[in-house]
Amino acid sequence: MRVLMVTPGTRGDVVPMAGLGSRLRTMGFDVAIAANAAYAPLVAFAGCEHRELPGDMSHLVSPAPPGKKATGADLRRYMGELGDYMDLAATGTLAAAGAGADVILANAVAPYAYDVAEALDIPVLGAHLQPTEPSSAYPPVVLGTARSFGPAGNKLLGSLISAGKAPYDAPSARIRQVLGLPKRARSASERARRKANRPVLHGISTTIFPRPADWRSGLTMTGYWWPAADPAWQPAPELLEFLADGPPPVFIGFGSSAALDTDFMLDAARRAGVRAVLQGVQGVSGPDAISIGAVPHEWLFPQMAAVVHHAGAGTAAAGLRAGVPAVSVPIYTDQPFWAARITSLGAGPQPVPYKELTVERLAAAIRQAATTPAYTARARQLAQALTAEESIAPVVTALRAAAKQI
Repeated sequence: MRVLMVTPGTRGDVVPMAGLGSRLRTMGFDVAIAANAAYAPLVAFAGCEHRELPGDMSHLVSPAPPGKKATGADLRRYMGELGDYMDLAATGTLAAAGAGADVILANAVAPYAYDVAEALDIPVLGAHLQPTEPSSAYPPVVLGTARSFGPAGNKLLGSLISAGKAPYDAPSARIRQVLGLPKRARSASERARRKANRPVLHGISTTIFPRPADWRSGLTMTGYWWPAADPAWQPAPELLEFLADGPPPVFIGFGSSAALDTDFMLDAARRAGVRAVLQGVQGVSGPDAISIGAVPHEWLFPQMAAVVHHAGAGTAAAGLRAGVPAVSVPIYTDQPFWAARITSLGAGPQPVPYKELTVERLAAAIRQAATTPAYTARARQLAQALTAEESIAPVVTALRAAAKQI
């Protein structure tokens, strides 16, 4: 069976899907992943075919300086650029599907994949890394807040936002026109899929987020889709020497966001009284701190006293899997949601919102995470539960059911 994964977005959107694709290949599936050119090596390493989505989202995830709020002009510019990116992704999705697929897996920001699949008569399943269904259990993740509005308010807001405007509306409409499909709004298509109980797989663990009671039956939580491991990877000698030359350090990194500069990180680590491994900066090498490039989280995180990150879905999951406390500094969209989950599970202190971030607040949170035994104990309990989960079987079952539609 030929499976096409449509994964516009950043590295955090692609890595879990590549891990899933790698596992599916071992079970006899032929997997292609449509992603931006920057992630072609990642896709190839997973043993999957890369089909390029034009565009680059990396410049859209660099926030304002710490402690600053985005202005109205910033938000308008961001939404315009995001719409342009989605239009390129929609064009790439059509080309990727045209190259051949028996089933499509589409992530949460690729609704145009459903339009392409409709025209080409290909079964399509949602493959989400965040809970996007309107629900009384949580506020809409696109709001960038973990604040609950109450069961009724959460559900109402989720429904209103789902029916409102989105950056991928125009790309979806254009693709439908190009393909000669009847005119239909993206929001109307989503309502129709919900009414028909169309399946959506979620690469989320119920250990970390229990399945909401009001979800429809077509929504499945499979467990996390972990990145593919590289047996040939070796750490740099300098990093090994640093780790061996003192107590466990604290990791500080913000993925694609590259949110903090070197001096900010170093000052926070110094005030917290910890050694630090810094990702996203360069040129740091000494007894108390070292900067690194790409290092597998599954290797690095278990050796840390705590991890400081933006609480993106993949990084938050990696920290929990490693069994170490987390300091969350959420910036936008679903990050406050995952940050709140880490805190509510007892695996770290209260999040420090990026727009309220100062060196003093970050240092205090790091010190609290690294010196509170209860956080470490709880993180280890969660790691044991995650290790025991099997996340591939539900995906295989859904793919085989979808293939019967061919």
